[in-house]
Amino acid sequence: MRITSCICPVLVCLCFVQRCYGAAHHGSIKVTRNQTKHIEGETEVHHRPKRGWVWNQFFVLEEHMGPDPQYVGKLHSNSDKGDGSVKYILTGEGAGTIFIIDDTTGDIHSTKSLDREQKTHYVLHAQAIDRRTNKPLEPESEFIIKVQDINDNAPKFTDGPYIVTVPEMSEMGTSVLQVTATDADDPTYGNSARVVYSILQGQPYFSVDPKTGVIRTALHNMDREAREHYSVVIQAKDMAGQVGGLSGSTTVNITLTDVNDNPPRFPQKHYQLYVPESAQVGSAVGKIKANDADTGSNADMKYTIINGDGSGVFSISTDKETREGILSLKKPLNYEKKKSYTLNIEGANTHLDFRFSHLGPFKDVTMLKIIVGDVDEPPLFTMPSYVMEVYENAKIGTPVGTVTAQDPDAANSLVRYFIDHNTEEDRYFTIDASTGTIKTAKIFDREETPWYNITVAASEIDNPGLVSHVPVGVRILDVNDNPPELARDYDVVVCENAKPGQVIQTITATDKDNSANGARFHFSLDEGLSLNPNFTLRNNEDNTASILTRRRRYSRTTQDTYYLPVLISDGGVPPLSSSSTLTIRVCACERDGRVRTCHAEAFLSSAGLSTGALIAILLCIVILLAIVVLFITLRRSKKEPLIISEEDVRENVVTYDDEGGGEEDTEAFDITALRNPSAAEELKYRRDVRPEAKPVSRHHLSSSLDSIDVQEFIKQRLAEADLDPSVPPYDSLQTYAYEGHRSEAGSISSLDSATTHSDQDYNYLGDWGPEFKKLAELYGEIESERTT
Repeated sequence: MRITSCICPVLVCLCFVQRCYGAAHHGSIKVTRNQTKHIEGETEVHHRPKRGWVWNQFFVLEEHMGPDPQYVGKLHSNSDKGDGSVKYILTGEGAGTIFIIDDTTGDIHSTKSLDREQKTHYVLHAQAIDRRTNKPLEPESEFIIKVQDINDNAPKFTDGPYIVTVPEMSEMGTSVLQVTATDADDPTYGNSARVVYSILQGQPYFSVDPKTGVIRTALHNMDREAREHYSVVIQAKDMAGQVGGLSGSTTVNITLTDVNDNPPRFPQKHYQLYVPESAQVGSAVGKIKANDADTGSNADMKYTIINGDGSGVFSISTDKETREGILSLKKPLNYEKKKSYTLNIEGANTHLDFRFSHLGPFKDVTMLKIIVGDVDEPPLFTMPSYVMEVYENAKIGTPVGTVTAQDPDAANSLVRYFIDHNTEEDRYFTIDASTGTIKTAKIFDREETPWYNITVAASEIDNPGLVSHVPVGVRILDVNDNPPELARDYDVVVCENAKPGQVIQTITATDKDNSANGARFHFSLDEGLSLNPNFTLRNNEDNTASILTRRRRYSRTTQDTYYLPVLISDGGVPPLSSSSTLTIRVCACERDGRVRTCHAEAFLSSAGLSTGALIAILLCIVILLAIVVLFITLRRSKKEPLIISEEDVRENVVTYDDEGGGEEDTEAFDITALRNPSAAEELKYRRDVRPEAKPVSRHHLSSSLDSIDVQEFIKQRLAEADLDPSVPPYDSLQTYAYEGHRSEAGSISSLDSATTHSDQDYNYLGDWGPEFKKLAELYGEIESERTT
């Protein structure tokens, strides 16, 4: 099969050359038919295979906008004699939708406009078959239709717009940024994707390399302080920049970054500052600033005082945010002593760029004259703070101490003292307004509050608005006014097997007074009482005392608690004492002295039973109880009824561990036979053995039951049980719950409702009110079902 094509009249020569080139380089596809199988009965005949040249590649222009389908090429088979007996079939990508073929001539057309950027080629298969027999004349051939590119895509800057920086004062030709534009057209075909860069806006400050797209500075020493921002427009044009090429553009925003190329400068060479003498030490009294055209760290500077008579009185620091020099007061000012100061202040950059040192020096100096202002100052205390002492329990009005303040001005006005009484502590003291003597206003207790902090104020009598304050601390001195007492509530225990002279407890004491009046304690027994025959006390001379036994063995049965009064005295002046009573319990102890128990229920141990023996006795009792419970359980299990065989066809009473449905549940179990003998279907035998006698017929049983009353019925059942040959060798009690037979009123039990019917009309229940609504619905459903 041979494939021919002619894309368009303009490319006739190109088609011819490519067709020849394809035949020479792509090679030929041999369409070989090694054997042909004829109809049955004929022998196979081998033929020499035919060879056909196949050009396996077509081209079609993209973006075809003509009214008619675009001609792609032609398929031709060597077997085609032109009589229409050969049918050409086209399959593969786009066959039948994008590409159609004339099955007689083999001409291929494209019915749609193609876009090479979406799909570059299509793989199809062609085959020639006999139109009459539909048998292939040659093997299926594969070929490719390539979409030929046209310049239909403009270059695009995918990353634009750009924002970039470059340092100011850079040399000409400094690289700023490289921009790249992409063209979706085929870069291997023509110049459709060949891009050339040019600058549309931003000259003469910047330039762009037409091939690489690198943007560079085009001027020397571009100054940020003169112009900081530049907007540069770069164009990318395909077709190598020729006329008719498509183009795209982007914007590059370039900002010049700062370098330290400007030294700081003070706006003035002389400054004057007024500072009142009342200015507080450490406070800021003024500001000064040198201007720097640079920004950021290039404008950082440091201020220093290089000389002047006020260098020891004032200091200067730099505010990093505002880049100002903050002038502060190091020492207090006194107008009466010195009325002015002179300072030389220098401002210098901290970050220098030595490339621009020729533009320096990067510092400047100015002179500052400070004028001290005279003000009326408040009184000044002779001390910055006061500490005073007073004994606790001192009488009201006792002097504590005196504060002194003077007017620092030349007028030397009189001073008045007072306490503001803003806090509770201030109310414990008063002050003499003229002399400044502080006195007590309440009785103090050192054990409650050992220290008081108050504030004393002083003002000039002529100018009460000028007030100064001073802190005063008052320490409350201790007097021996608290007797000692036991440090805690002691739980003293004495063992029953204690020996004479044995220490059973060591006690100590505390005193609310300080160590000067209560650190030394003395312990003793109350001398006013008779000698204690059971216990004694020994003072250890180290603020502790020991409790000792005086006799051998103590018995809880005789006395389980003892009380021992103890007298404690301190070493203060005058000495104070107190009496406390210790409670001593008698307990049973182990041999090593560990307390075993102090309760009365443990007295069995004195009879010779140890703890282990008691545990063993309890364990034996538990085992005996378990054996008794097991024995009772086994006895009960033997009384269970005999197991009923599953083959026993007689009626059995089956117990289910579930709840019934109430009176409405009439279908679960038919227990009518237990209530009415006339409803019994057969004779009931014992359920624990299989009957051997032939049961009585239903008709005979029914007739016999109808003719007897309850008493005769029970006697009959009793006789049957007595004459039953299969009865076990033990008495059996049979209970019959029978209400009676042929009562005139009939049975009132609902259990018989499942087998008997009533003609009574229950519609009148609906007229009885809402209380009988449910009952009326129930009987209404029963009547409805019966009718159905």
